[in-house]
Amino acid sequence: MIGRQADRSCVAQAQRWTSLIPTSTTEAMNSQLLIRMAGFLGVLTLMALWEVGAPRRSFSMPRGPRWFVNITVVVLDSVIVRLLFAAGTVGMAMVAIERNWGLLNQLSWPSWLNILLTVIALDFVLYLQHVMFHAIPLFWRFHMMHHADLDCDVTTGVRFHPVEVVLSMVIKLGAVLLFGAAPVGVLVFEIVLNATSMFNHSNIWMPVVVDRALRWMIVTPDMHRIHHSVLPQETNSNFGFNLPWWDRLLGSYREDPVRSHTIMSLGLEQYRDPRGLTLRHILALPFVGAPGRYPLARKDE
Repeated sequence: MIGRQADRSCVAQAQRWTSLIPTSTTEAMNSQLLIRMAGFLGVLTLMALWEVGAPRRSFSMPRGPRWFVNITVVVLDSVIVRLLFAAGTVGMAMVAIERNWGLLNQLSWPSWLNILLTVIALDFVLYLQHVMFHAIPLFWRFHMMHHADLDCDVTTGVRFHPVEVVLSMVIKLGAVLLFGAAPVGVLVFEIVLNATSMFNHSNIWMPVVVDRALRWMIVTPDMHRIHHSVLPQETNSNFGFNLPWWDRLLGSYREDPVRSHTIMSLGLEQYRDPRGLTLRHILALPFVGAPGRYPLARKDE
């Protein structure tokens, strides 16, 4: 009797989601790709225009070469993820529902609640992942490419080493299976993650009172810029991606930089020469560069 009830619950759960998502993995893959691409281009354009109209800081190096490097990196990352993980996280969530895997698939909760819990849970996983990439020197070597940017703007938000992107994808897939994440929630999370990463890396100005209010709901550019400071104690703070709560709850929140936002130095102390930050150099950086004093495990050395 219990087994039959569980089977009926699983079928009902799957039927709820199939009314909201494409009916095949291929359709899901193509649909999420189009939706995410539209979101990426829309937010990229909006933030770029905002940076031109109301910049927060002056750039330390020409924008053109940086944009070429950063956009090339995100294209490379996208191709690699597409080849290695064709179905993506949404496809994995659909598989979890079909096979009744994961915590949320064992509960008969409303669909909207499963979507909300999926977004919050995955955001917390990404916070922990971010801390891990700062804590473990080997992982930090790959994360260094993101922090080696001497300026911080909308394109910095998508500048991650391909190895880091693959590792992050494996972690997200594992989390989706563990939680039995809702497919719609996974898609929402991926879109929001991409959009907020570009937003909170943007070189945009907004009134202080607006920034302080937004920090209770979302990671803002001024909050995240501190994380890109050249100073290790500031780099190892404000790890949040979308939601600012984890930093506040777990003691990694920093409200202001030592120096003001307009004059603070960004990047890594061991990489200050733009000539060493070309596309070829930054892709090789994890294998030849020095981790410096940034990994959490070495912060007191």
